[in-house]
Amino acid sequence: MAISYNDIPNANRVPLAYIEFDNSKATSGTPAQLHKVLIVGTKLTSGTAVAGQALRVLNASQAKELFGRGSQLARMVEVFKAHNSTLDLWALPLDESDSGAKATGKVKVGGTASGVGVLSVMIGGVNFKQSVSIGDTAATIAAKLQKLVAANHDIVVTAEVDPSQTDTINLTCRFKGECGNDIDIRTNYYAGESYPSGISVQITKMSGGAVNPDMSAAITGFGAEWWNYIVNPFTDTESLNLLRAELVKRWGPMQQIDGLCFIAKRGTHAEATTFAELRNDYLFTALATNNVPQPAYEWATAYCATASQSLAIDPARPVQTLVMDLLPPAMSDRWDYTARNTLLYSGLSTYTVNANNQAQIETAITMYRKNAFGEMDESYLYIETIATLSYLRYAIRQRITSKYPRHKLANDGIRVAPGQAIVTPKIIRNELLALFTEQEFKGLVEDFDEFSKTLLVERDQDNKCRLNVLSGENVVNQFRFYAHAIQFRL
Repeated sequence: MAISYNDIPNANRVPLAYIEFDNSKATSGTPAQLHKVLIVGTKLTSGTAVAGQALRVLNASQAKELFGRGSQLARMVEVFKAHNSTLDLWALPLDESDSGAKATGKVKVGGTASGVGVLSVMIGGVNFKQSVSIGDTAATIAAKLQKLVAANHDIVVTAEVDPSQTDTINLTCRFKGECGNDIDIRTNYYAGESYPSGISVQITKMSGGAVNPDMSAAITGFGAEWWNYIVNPFTDTESLNLLRAELVKRWGPMQQIDGLCFIAKRGTHAEATTFAELRNDYLFTALATNNVPQPAYEWATAYCATASQSLAIDPARPVQTLVMDLLPPAMSDRWDYTARNTLLYSGLSTYTVNANNQAQIETAITMYRKNAFGEMDESYLYIETIATLSYLRYAIRQRITSKYPRHKLANDGIRVAPGQAIVTPKIIRNELLALFTEQEFKGLVEDFDEFSKTLLVERDQDNKCRLNVLSGENVVNQFRFYAHAIQFRL
C-alpha cells in the first residue's frame, strides 16, 4: 500500500468506506506558546494553601486567602497582577523556616506638637498619614499611628506600642527570613510632606531577619511543569546555588524546559556589585533597586511581570523603557550614568526614572559575565537573547514533533510512493529552511543565505534511526545605542 494510514488496517474485508483524520498538517506556522510564570514566596500559617505545591492564582484576593493576608507571597501576587493580568500566573508557597527569625524595626516619635499637621510614615511602600493636633504628645501620636498601621492587615508587618516606651512603635515582620530586612521605613517621602511643628521621628531600620525557607522544597514543587519565568525573593547564596543547578538542568537538551529567574537586590551600589560579582548565571536576571521604599521581592515581581508581558509577545523586542509602577528612590539616592554602567558590567540590570517619576527598565541583562576560562563573554548578556533562543527551540521542537510524529527515516534519493510517512535528511532540511523563513518574517533571525549555507542535516552513521542537525541561527539584536558625530561648519 502506497499511502501510510494511521488507523485504517490492511487486513479488512468488511465494506465500505473508512475515513480517518490526520492532524499533522492541520496548522501552519508555529502555534502561540502559553507562557507560565511561577512566583515563589513565603506563606503564613493563616493561608489555606499547602506548602510546596504550585497552584494557579487568578487574583490578589484569592492569594490573600491561599497564602495569608500580609504574607510575602500574597503581596508578590498583588504586585504581579497590578503589572500583568494576561500571563498564566502560578504561585509556589513555602513555609517559613522553624529556625528562622523575624526582622524587627522601630518608629520613635519625639516632642510635643506646637502646631497642627500630618505625620507621614511609609512602611514597605505603604504610606500612613496621621493627623496631629496642637498639644499632642509623642506617646499620643505613637498610639494613633500604631492603630492606623495595625488596621492594615495586608501590610507585611505588625505594629505594637512598646510597653516600656510609649512613644515607640515596634514593627515586626509577619514572616521569618532575610527578606524582612528589606522592608523600608521612612518618613516624608512625597513632596510637601514634613513633620508637624515640634515633632520629630527616629527610625530604626528593619533587621534581624534570618534563615530563608528551604529552596529544595521549592525545587521539588517545580515538578516537570514548564515555567517560562520564575520570581524568586531569596538571594542568599545557598538558595541561589540550588536554584541555579535546577534551572541549568531543566534548560539542557534532555529536558528542554525554559526558566529565566528574576531576582532583585536592595542596598548600596557597593552592596549590589559585591553580590552580583560573586555570581555568573545566565538563567538569572537581577535588578539593582537602590534604596527604594518597596522591598526587593516586590521589585523582582514587578520586573518580571513587566518584562515577561513584552517577551511573551515578541521575545526579541527590547524591554527598555517599560514602566514599573513602583516608588523610585529619593532624588539624592538615584544612581547616575557611571554608577549604572558599572552595575551593568557587574551583571545587574538597571532602571531609570522618567519625567512622571516612574521607574522604567533601562537595560535587562542576565548575571552571566564570563566563560569557563574567566574571560568576558557577552553571548548570554541580554535577557532577550535567552527568550529568543527559548522560542526558537520551542518552534523547532513543535514543528518536528507535530508534522513527523510517526515517520520512517531513509536516505535522500529513495524511490518511494507519494503518501508514505517517511522523511529524509533533505525533507527535514527543507522544513528547517521554511521555519527559518517564518522566524525571519517575525523579526527573530536574519541572514537566510548564511543559515542555508551552513545548515547541516545528516543521518547518523551508527544509529540509523537518528537524524543529526547543525544549524547556525543568526539571532536578531536590539536597537540599544545610537552614535552620531556632527561635524558642523561655521
